[in-house]
Amino acid sequence: MTFMPDLRRVAGAALVGCLALALSGCLLSPGKFTSQLTLHKDGAFSYVYDGQIYLLALSKLADMGAKADSGDDAFVQQPCYNDDTFEERDCTAAEIAEQKKTWEEGHEARRKEAAKNAEMMRAMLGGIDPADPDAAQELAARMERQAGWKKVTYQGDGMFDVSFEIAGRLDHDFLFPTIESFPMSNFFVLVGLRDGNTVRVDAPGFAPQTGGNPFAGMMSGMAGAMAAEKAGEDDAAADAAMFPDLDGTFTIVTDGEILANNTDEGPVDSAQGHTLAWKVTKRTKAAPTALIRIAP
Repeated sequence: MTFMPDLRRVAGAALVGCLALALSGCLLSPGKFTSQLTLHKDGAFSYVYDGQIYLLALSKLADMGAKADSGDDAFVQQPCYNDDTFEERDCTAAEIAEQKKTWEEGHEARRKEAAKNAEMMRAMLGGIDPADPDAAQELAARMERQAGWKKVTYQGDGMFDVSFEIAGRLDHDFLFPTIESFPMSNFFVLVGLRDGNTVRVDAPGFAPQTGGNPFAGMMSGMAGAMAAEKAGEDDAAADAAMFPDLDGTFTIVTDGEILANNTDEGPVDSAQGHTLAWKVTKRTKAAPTALIRIAP
């Protein structure tokens, strides 16, 4: 007597496991974008980001919150196979009864776990319920009232089209992006001020999984689980479950002294001093990084 688990249920379980990891920090990812950091020797800086930001919790995972609230977890009969030939066959009444018993024994535990995950999602979004149809607009309004966010437009399926621009003096570390009331989230760019008038720039968000970005790796795993969950549907539905392609440029312009960088071409002289440029795609091998000496 052999019966096999349904592929979608296995994928759904994998997705729940990924969600548990995701909830340690809200997962943000760039899509198509242009970004520039300008550093001056006198300590002034500016940062610009124009393009897409994808918020995982507002995409397909929002369905999990809705299912947790509705208790949507219906029994689905699994296929049965011959123990010798492994060919699919009709299940006996006893086998169907056994499957139902197993499902019923785990139903309450699954319901409680789904409700717990839904509550955690709301907490990580600063109280915003990702299953609420107005959640995206509420989040966009929250972002727009923060300094630097010039435009935040929700495009659907977890994707925001944004324009961010800020300027100031580099007397502290700078992170992008940050979102009000989010307990924590991954960042795209970190500008860290060091002793000795040096600045280290790291952009872990501008690299795929192969670049050693654990958040991108986690998101890639979730994309696979989502695609598997869609395996029984058409190709368009499967494609819709995947994350957007990483496609952008990151540029640093500075009149300071470039001590180290991992660009392909190295610094290029410009009217403002020197320019470092990275083309960022899913084939990028390493996240952009640079070490620059300034003299404020």
